Amino acid sequence: MTRAPVEAGRVLVIKLGALGDFIQALGPMRAIRDAHPDAEITLLTTAPFAPLGEACGLFDAVWTTVRTRDPRKLWALRRRLIGGRFEMIYDLQTSDRSSLFWRLMWPRRPKMSGIARGCSHPHDNPARDRMHTAERQRDQLARAGIADVPAPDLSFIEADLSGFDPPERFALLVPGGAAHRPEKRWPVERFAELARRLAAERMTPVLIGAGADATATGAIKQACAPAVDLTGRTDFLTLGALARRAALAVGNDTGPMHLFAAAGCPSLVLYGPASDPALCGQRGPAVDILRVADLGALDVETVLSRARALSAAA
Repeated sequence: MTRAPVEAGRVLVIKLGALGDFIQALGPMRAIRDAHPDAEITLLTTAPFAPLGEACGLFDAVWTTVRTRDPRKLWALRRRLIGGRFEMIYDLQTSDRSSLFWRLMWPRRPKMSGIARGCSHPHDNPARDRMHTAERQRDQLARAGIADVPAPDLSFIEADLSGFDPPERFALLVPGGAAHRPEKRWPVERFAELARRLAAERMTPVLIGAGADATATGAIKQACAPAVDLTGRTDFLTLGALARRAALAVGNDTGPMHLFAAAGCPSLVLYGPASDPALCGQRGPAVDILRVADLGALDVETVLSRARALSAAA
């Protein structure tokens, strides 16, 4: 028997990060808004993702929180959560941390869709940890009475690119990734060779990364003078705007590639054995996942051939 969504005038959605997970949660967020069209919906997230939460137009308010064990800060968060008078919570983070937020609200805990023991709408599917993020959240919401979950829609993203002066035809290259996961990275020298080959084909490489990626992007820029280095100069909204103009994106399995893929940019994502695209792979209208047993052995010609085919088909 299909259950109906909880009738609620005040709803809380929890999604703390990271970037790829936040992007993939935009579809479920849209579904929650559609299921509660007249409700006041608040997003609880972390500071880096607040601009996306505000820009998407799905929330009446966006709150931010930080990771802490300070009892005083947790007590202040408890007061704020209880003061929100929420009638339903959708925990899209489904972590021990986000479950704690609901437990903090005792004895005034509202109904909740999540994994916290005792919540009203538990996502207790024993296969949840073997499901792709998109299917897992779709299954979670179905158990809370929300059956129709669309794909993420990033058409809301707008940004002024005049200060970047992007080339007419360019490819976004993402050679970085989480500092604690170096095994997920294709060698920088291969990215440099790919950049040179793309530049020779009149497709300007545009290098994307955070400050921690400056060593990698700097080496690529040094090897390929025509490349445009935007390391540390972009926010998430700028990246989305660039993605809509780019002919191609090539990168490791990292957050920006989720954003580029969902924005519709033809995206080639490079995977080794350290992560499984069946569980966390990028989704979008033009995505090619290239997974190999050893990223260190992946040659430039193979990547370039796949990139050409993807760009031509788009």
